[in-house]
Amino acid sequence: MSVSKVTDIDKKLDNTGIFSYLFSAIKKASVVGIVYFAGYMQWSVGWFMCPIVLLVIRDQWKKSSDRRRATAKSAALSNEEDVVLARLNDLPAWVFFPDIERAEWLNRIIKQVWPNVNHYVREIVRDSIQPILRTNLEKYKLNGFKFERIILGTVPFRIGGVKVYDKNIDRNEIVMDLDIFYAGDCDVTFYLSGIKGGIRDFQLHGMLRVVMKPLITSIPLVGGLQVFFLNNPDIDFDLVGVADVLDMPGLSDILRRIVVETVASMMVLPNKFPIKLSDEVDAVELKAPEPEGVLRVHVFEAKHLMKKDISVLGKGKSDPYAVLTVGAQEFKTKVIDNSVDPKWDYWCEFNVLESNGQQLYIHLWDKDDTGDDESLGRATIEVSNIVKKGSDDMWITLEQAKHGMVHLRFSWLSLSKNYSDLKTIIAETQMLKATNLHTAILTVFVDSCKNLPQARISTKPDAYAVLRVGNITQQTGVQMRTIHPVWEQGFTFLVPNPESHSLYLSVMDQKTNSEIGQLTFKISSLAQKENLENKKEPFTLLKSGPEAKIVWSMHLRVLKATKSEIPMSDQPSAETASLKQEIDQKSTNTDSSDAQSIENKNVEDFIEDSSISQLTATPPSNISGDGLLHRTLSNTSSAGDAGLGRIQLTLRYSVQRQRLIVVIHKIANIPCKDPSSVPDPYVKLYLLPERAKDSKRKTTVVKDNCNPIFDESFEYVINQGELSNKQLEVTVGTQKQLFYSSSNILGQVIIDLGKLNLTQPYNVWFDLQPEE
Repeated sequence: MSVSKVTDIDKKLDNTGIFSYLFSAIKKASVVGIVYFAGYMQWSVGWFMCPIVLLVIRDQWKKSSDRRRATAKSAALSNEEDVVLARLNDLPAWVFFPDIERAEWLNRIIKQVWPNVNHYVREIVRDSIQPILRTNLEKYKLNGFKFERIILGTVPFRIGGVKVYDKNIDRNEIVMDLDIFYAGDCDVTFYLSGIKGGIRDFQLHGMLRVVMKPLITSIPLVGGLQVFFLNNPDIDFDLVGVADVLDMPGLSDILRRIVVETVASMMVLPNKFPIKLSDEVDAVELKAPEPEGVLRVHVFEAKHLMKKDISVLGKGKSDPYAVLTVGAQEFKTKVIDNSVDPKWDYWCEFNVLESNGQQLYIHLWDKDDTGDDESLGRATIEVSNIVKKGSDDMWITLEQAKHGMVHLRFSWLSLSKNYSDLKTIIAETQMLKATNLHTAILTVFVDSCKNLPQARISTKPDAYAVLRVGNITQQTGVQMRTIHPVWEQGFTFLVPNPESHSLYLSVMDQKTNSEIGQLTFKISSLAQKENLENKKEPFTLLKSGPEAKIVWSMHLRVLKATKSEIPMSDQPSAETASLKQEIDQKSTNTDSSDAQSIENKNVEDFIEDSSISQLTATPPSNISGDGLLHRTLSNTSSAGDAGLGRIQLTLRYSVQRQRLIVVIHKIANIPCKDPSSVPDPYVKLYLLPERAKDSKRKTTVVKDNCNPIFDESFEYVINQGELSNKQLEVTVGTQKQLFYSSSNILGQVIIDLGKLNLTQPYNVWFDLQPEE
């Protein structure tokens, strides 16, 4: 290298150093100048701190959001091996569920037809999703929403696994679940309140059910499809352009909630997206299916909730309310002010089309005047379990909360074609003294109208139909410029009382917002029809001229309470009477008559639960390899093999939710040497072998009781593969130190979970053993 070149390089380095020093000096001088100017103007420091805090929060939130989307995108784009390494929580469904199969051949087909799917989805978004989004955004004073460009990109969605049902289904249908992942390179732009924005990194993950029915004898062999999500899918996206200003916590949550509500209104149960494949199939069968039943829920109370409100002396109380959702249906209780033990006594009912796979979510919130409500915990209940039992009453421990429980009661109401069942359900509903309960369900299929009058002189009407039963109103889509509109849409209404309620129909013109036809139909008139059904009959519209008619179908079903699987006898058996006599004799050791009545009640509950145990599980004599015994009804008065008492548990594993569910019912016959040594028992759980702090669960303490009842439910998030290597440590302790014992541990049970089939409820009594 020549000397001249070396000299040139040195000069460049010197110039670079000079400029860097100069830039650094200017920055420092600017900071000093700004601080001096703020002091001179006597500005508050809050003018500087608030924007800085907001910017820091936004940057951190954006980084977290980008990281989450990048992980999900890698999971959706890569093969399964890469997904395993990317994120264990987002493993494909076939890894955990033995009845879910891989579908790589289907993913290859989807990739090839993706350009055609792209075109089809673009039409659906413009015709169906855009009007609903516009309406929902207008509720928040965000007007003028319109899509400008919709390009889904080149990356198709992936199917993580397919489950085809071969049991408990109709032979005239094929039912399968698809685990859907989408994280594509979409390019979507829109206008909102005159602002142009865009969406990128749109992601969706959910369980999509496809029902092929009815099966026919001609090509294509399937008459139609019903496509829907069992529960709300997980949706995330990133805003770009000017709309990126809205992409902040709070505003972003509103936008995401609107998108989720829009998807739910179209494709989350009880809403279905029907696709007709053959003219042989009547549209009623696809677009107005009969529900499976109605789930009645009583949100009675909660206790020991977290304290979220700040008072002068520190943490005060909360203002709790509960939100319940099943699919796209949502109900909210009233707010109870200043309480951590609220009593709502709230009733609600959910229309259930598919119980298998659906969940009831209950989320407790603390109401805040600023609108930023804080979570008090949540819980999930599988609807199919309530359907099997017919009814249930349970205390559920809240997840994602330090402490707290909620008391729920459930009833499953099946559908009857016998109108005489109406008197029974009316009497049962009146006994509950709730004003918002129903006795029947009405399904209506609006086919078409004929010979509608012209709302305007020059053009034909843009017609749509509005239906109302009680306080519930639903409407069809709009058919443009026709006097013979064809809607072919189905609707379902819960009816308080068919004897006193009617179905009201109005046919409206969209542009003039005027009524061009109406009809009132008495629901009780269906009682004279065969199977309570009316099939595609034309009815004359009023205020529309003599030729105007509407063609519709409807059927009525009466709600009927489902009896519990375990029949309860009115008269106690001789064995029951003997057991109660034994407990009565033992109860003389206690001072209180209340304790005696509690123990008698425990025996009755025990007898009931023991019969359930015998029917729902057939446990081996030793399930954990350590000599644990569990006896049946004849040994209920026993204190167990070690004389320490016995504990009743229900164990179950939810494959769909990947959760181990442990219900602690009660403890029987804790030894008591004298009235002054009655314990204050509680139960503590750990997962072994780690015995980590985050696996600790603990019940409430029951004061002065040798036969405590807990009925508390706990859950562990754990995949099915790990379950076989785990043990559950159940320890019974006493808060009150007993003088004859140096330890507060009354007994212990260690259960080897790998030796149990927990896909079915496992209800059993265990003998408490000495602490290991």
